[in-house]
Amino acid sequence: MTITLFLLPALVLFGVLVLLPMLLAMYTSFFDWNGLGGRPTDFIGLENFQRLLTDDIFLGDLKRGGLLIVLSLLIQLPLSLGIAMLLNQKLRGRGFYRLLFFVPYVLSEVITGVLFTMVFSPNRGLAEHIFGWFGFDDVGSTWLSDPNTVMYSLFFVMTWKYFGFHMILYLAGRQSIPNELIEAAQVDGAGSWQAFRHVTLPLLGPTIRISIFLAVIGTIQLFDLVWVLTGGGPLHASETLAVTMFNDGFRRSDIGYASATSIVMLLISLVFALGYQRFIMRRDIEGAITVMQDKK
Repeated sequence: MTITLFLLPALVLFGVLVLLPMLLAMYTSFFDWNGLGGRPTDFIGLENFQRLLTDDIFLGDLKRGGLLIVLSLLIQLPLSLGIAMLLNQKLRGRGFYRLLFFVPYVLSEVITGVLFTMVFSPNRGLAEHIFGWFGFDDVGSTWLSDPNTVMYSLFFVMTWKYFGFHMILYLAGRQSIPNELIEAAQVDGAGSWQAFRHVTLPLLGPTIRISIFLAVIGTIQLFDLVWVLTGGGPLHASETLAVTMFNDGFRRSDIGYASATSIVMLLISLVFALGYQRFIMRRDIEGAITVMQDKK
């Protein structure tokens, strides 16, 4: 009874703020509704979902989201891992560097977006001046306005914003590994790279898998940083699923269609999360359950 009373406020908030909106979105996704005039009445079944399959903007969102995920896995996370391993060494001022690299993550996405809007501003932005020093005039000012470069500019900002978070995860994982294991490998003749590859990296496996999971889920749901930085432009070149959903729902007043987009986002996230936990993180979850049972 005591446990139920303590859990009740959290369950009520979860039901009102999470479950209820999800159910409403599922309900309205079957209607052609502009959000006005009371509850929806124009039932159209699965037509909103059929529209998604032929919507170039929606299909483009999937491609752009996939691009950001691939870039994150190939560049952002390895960069975070490398810096974490470097800052685990005995360096002068490493505490300051850890703080310096983690600070961007503390900033809100809105502040980050406004900051880099000024950085990439034409004629007076920092990027314009830096490229101008090397003789590349007008390059920095076109990164957010050129459909061919806007996604890579967005990824650069994402990396600056989030790599500190993953760095802290890797750093915490590395510090949980006993140094005796590394020293034993070195005594056996392993070099620094061999010790990292055959000892440190496997023991960091659970941390890396968690980091990948968070990076993918965060990319699927990316909204505020894109909205402030580019608004999804130019010509939908940087839109994500969340930005498209917002535009359809609040700018075009097509609530039913936007709800269908939100349901697809939910399904993509749910399928990935369940599949990832089932096939990739199964050992980690089973190990955690075994440890909890042993403690009992």
